[in-house]
Amino acid sequence: MSVQAQPQAQLSVFDAIVITVGLVVGVGIFRTPSIVAANVGSEWMFILVWVVGGLVTLVGALCYAELSAAHPNAGGEYHFLSRAYGRSVAMMFGWARCTVIQTGAIAAVAFMLGDYLAQLVPLGPYGPALYAALSVIVFTGVNVIGTAQSKTLQITITFIEVGAVVAIILFGLFGSSGETAAVTPIAPETAALGTAMIFVLLTYGGWNEAAYLTGELEDAPRNIAKVLTIGTAILVTLYVLVNVALLSILGLEGLRGTDAVATEMMRVVAGPSGSLIVTLAIVVAALSTLNATIFTGGRVFYAMARDVRIMRWVGVWDGRGRTPANGQLAQGAIALALIALGTITRDGFKAMVDYTAPVFWFFLLMVGFAVFVLRWRHPERTLPYKVPLYPVTPIIFCATCGYMLWSSVMYTGVAGLIGLAVLAAGTPMLLFKEKEPQPLPDPAGD
Repeated sequence: MSVQAQPQAQLSVFDAIVITVGLVVGVGIFRTPSIVAANVGSEWMFILVWVVGGLVTLVGALCYAELSAAHPNAGGEYHFLSRAYGRSVAMMFGWARCTVIQTGAIAAVAFMLGDYLAQLVPLGPYGPALYAALSVIVFTGVNVIGTAQSKTLQITITFIEVGAVVAIILFGLFGSSGETAAVTPIAPETAALGTAMIFVLLTYGGWNEAAYLTGELEDAPRNIAKVLTIGTAILVTLYVLVNVALLSILGLEGLRGTDAVATEMMRVVAGPSGSLIVTLAIVVAALSTLNATIFTGGRVFYAMARDVRIMRWVGVWDGRGRTPANGQLAQGAIALALIALGTITRDGFKAMVDYTAPVFWFFLLMVGFAVFVLRWRHPERTLPYKVPLYPVTPIIFCATCGYMLWSSVMYTGVAGLIGLAVLAAGTPMLLFKEKEPQPLPDPAGD
């Protein structure tokens, strides 16, 4: 009898940190600073919200480190939720991730990539959507071929991407800014500051994907905390320095006056050629985020297959490529369908962000509560890593997630409601729940 292929510990700490950084350092940092600047009243407040957003991200990473070290598994959050609340809640999360959260994020990043590629080589009114669809097909293909190939590609792209971001930081900190407009002092309302924080946390988003690497991370219980804390520290440092650089060249009024903040900054310090450099950097950033998001996304299909009998085929782990190949193909097909849907809207990227936000923050809140639930259910368990300052740290994380959930429901409009409706549409799947979970062996899991 043949032995079923399963995840192997093939990722080093370095590999996992690079993938995590590549997931987060993406197109958002080139788009959201102008929105944040428009919702704060001073330059110091502009930097402060980025620092606070980084601290909130670190708090979340510490909570995930405890869960990931105690329960390493290729299913990541799916596994945490199953352990804390039962398989029904986990199955609903898996459905949400497959149809809303991850596939919507893939489509959003693909749309952003398509927008910038269309500036370089226009293909007509549907050019961005065509580029978006083609990019999903290509990177899904790379990930189906094998984890080793995808990992090598991710490391290469991430180093190019971080190099470009560092170059922008250096140009901003040491370049000549010339005249900057005087800042108009305003006292933003709490709602405006809340909006600023929403976009800051959106830009930091993606760090939680590291949980899906624990099924393939070497000595995951000991190393996942290093991955999350070191990766998050790198991200916070890069993002704060980027915004300091942008502010030093453009000033707060300059940031408020342009959507293409990095392009405008490079135009000031490097002339017309600067804008091309930044466009290429943004393309690289989008490629990095897209590949890393596709890489981690297919893992939840593998985890769901042990609980839902009609999904058994997507749980097959390809032993040759060492990847959940069928899950990657299913994920790619759903992402392509969302790209087709987003094409009929005015702004495909914004539509996908709105579509995913309420569902994403709801389940992130559930994961935050899981820190308390699993400690209560297993008081005798020796934890490989404990979140510092418990219970204050997870309380801060849960409060942040609750606020973001409320904000996303209030401000995302029709697209957010569609995402919630798709979540509700997954409830009939519970009728196909296995009476006993079918084990898909995971040597790092519990």
